[in-house]
Amino acid sequence: MGLGRFLGLLLIAIAMPLAVAAPAHAAEADHPEARPFDETRPALADVALALARAAINRKRVILVMGANWCHDSRGLAGWFATRRFTDMLGPRYEIAYVDVGHPQEGEGRNLDIAQRFGIEEIVGTPTVLVLSPEGTLLNRETAPTWRNAASRSEAEIFDYFDAFEPEL
Repeated sequence: MGLGRFLGLLLIAIAMPLAVAAPAHAAEADHPEARPFDETRPALADVALALARAAINRKRVILVMGANWCHDSRGLAGWFATRRFTDMLGPRYEIAYVDVGHPQEGEGRNLDIAQRFGIEEIVGTPTVLVLSPEGTLLNRETAPTWRNAASRSEAEIFDYFDAFEPEL
């Protein structure tokens, strides 16, 4: 085999795995993403602190029970970090992020926090609880429906949280 043919085959052998590993047109996410779920945080203390701040400041609490491995959890957290959402959420809500591990696979953590507010099982991530400053669950029916958060439009997510009246 000639040197030219050998180099050509070598080039093809090197380039093939790269073409498979990195498609030419990788899809971009249709939403911002964030990774606020930290399994090492004291989740119960974070929730208690959010409720205490909410009681003092007469705000509601958004308790996002998700995980950094979850595309939908990261997508919702990403929207919450944008200016439009912080301008609306900041004056009206305290937000706490609770890492729940992999509850769908029997490897959940902090599930007792959801149970404390009447959610017996985490069926998908994120599960999003909206609480009064006193800790009353205000969205029992829709809390477990956020497992498609990354598929929702910015306007739909914004309108959902904007619809809760501010505490007086």
